[in-house]
Amino acid sequence: VQLQAFGGGLVQPGGSLRLSCATSGFTFDDYAIHWVRQAPGKEREFVAGITRSFSTYYADSVKGRFTISRDNAKNTVYLQMNSLKPEDTAVYYCAADPQRGTGYDYWGQGTQVTVSS
Repeated sequence: VQLQAFGGGLVQPGGSLRLSCATSGFTFDDYAIHWVRQAPGKEREFVAGITRSFSTYYADSVKGRFTISRDNAKNTVYLQMNSLKPEDTAVYYCAADPQRGTGYDYWGQGTQVTVSS
């Protein structure tokens, strides 16, 4: 099983980045996929999620700025991040949720997003 997050980098405040989470080794269509982030010295926090049926949900802190989407043909989930703020600086992870109330089955490695002038 692999979840590979990439697309992070250094961006100025107000800028945009698009993260990708490429997956393999499990039945992608059967899972919701979440983006979770962890800033230095802070707990991991939920950012955005997309269900098997393509419903989306977001943390209040990113609503209206971030958009999550999925391409089941490519087993990939995307996170378009616009109007980035310094407080969005974190390592961003993707995780697979079977939607059984049991938590995440799989995690990927993270990708660093730094928002700074």
